[in-house]
Amino acid sequence: MECAYYRESLCRSCTNIETPYPAQLAAKQADARRLLAAYPHLTWLEPVASDEAHFRNKAKLVVGGSAQNPSLGIVDYRSGRATDLSECPLYIESIERAIPVLHELIQRADLTPYDIPARRGELKNILVTASETGELMVRFVLRSKKLLVPIRRQLGWLQERLPKLAVLSVNLLREHVALIEGDEEIILTERQTLPMRVNGMSLHLRPQSFFQTNTQIAQAMYVQGREWVGQVQPRTLWDLYCGVGGFALHAAQMMHGEVTGIEISAEAIRSAQRTVAEQGLKGVKFAAGDATEFAVNAREIPEMLVVNPPRRGIGERLCAWVEGSGIEHVIYSSCNAKTLAADLARMPSYKPVAARVLDMFPHTNHYEVITLLRRG
Repeated sequence: MECAYYRESLCRSCTNIETPYPAQLAAKQADARRLLAAYPHLTWLEPVASDEAHFRNKAKLVVGGSAQNPSLGIVDYRSGRATDLSECPLYIESIERAIPVLHELIQRADLTPYDIPARRGELKNILVTASETGELMVRFVLRSKKLLVPIRRQLGWLQERLPKLAVLSVNLLREHVALIEGDEEIILTERQTLPMRVNGMSLHLRPQSFFQTNTQIAQAMYVQGREWVGQVQPRTLWDLYCGVGGFALHAAQMMHGEVTGIEISAEAIRSAQRTVAEQGLKGVKFAAGDATEFAVNAREIPEMLVVNPPRRGIGERLCAWVEGSGIEHVIYSSCNAKTLAADLARMPSYKPVAARVLDMFPHTNHYEVITLLRRG
């Protein structure tokens, strides 16, 4: 893939962009095999390739410069130097089309970017998420409510320029910290969720819900999980770290029993519950809570378990619970094969019998690997 930002050393996020894509994918497969080399009988399925460009369904744009000459891209937090990445080739086309409009909005509404070294200004980040249908969720991350009224006044203009704008919100990040967003969200549109079409199902995203960056690969990942659930046919299944319910909702399509999803984010759980209501699904429930605490304090155990943890893995305590649970099958979806290997070592009663690399993040060293574990 060709990228002028990389060529001119303005952005080096895509560290492997000079490597031909087939070689990138082969390297990720080899890395996963190396990390799970302790399991020689593991069957490796063909890796799932991504599009090389225009695959990223979200943009996290740090705002720099001035209100009349803003930049949307990245900022060196030490120097405050801003680099505009408005034409980054990773974004899907609906995000590409939206960025110039957001640039103009900053100028129209006189939205003062936050000056990191001076700790002055208001507008810190703009977060854009796009569905496969081109609908958008746009979130302005502000230092305070000072710009709330100017942004609200431009809502009609913004909706005219972006007819597929579904959700517009303001997020407040008051502290001078290297974070993308804060806890407080103010939704300015009537609609509050962005439907993401995944394998014929709408997963509803609220402003602070997590969804995979690459919709194409997320679909493949959920299909793989659904296939393994169909092979096992459990009567009960838990999906821990369920997010907006991707694995749980796909598993429910293959089952006649009970499915339970647990996620720490209450926003994500509300999103999952809306999908359940829309689909009229029976026996599917979601609850907000800590995955480990839910498991270790439960009175019953499921016949099958799905875990999709953050990069740190499921950790020693949950591993110990799984090891002693007697659950026959576990699907472990990991975005960090190193912590996956460490967690597997803590659960010696389980052996991975099948695995697949999914390239969620082309041009980087990161990838997803999903594994089916069997006890015994």
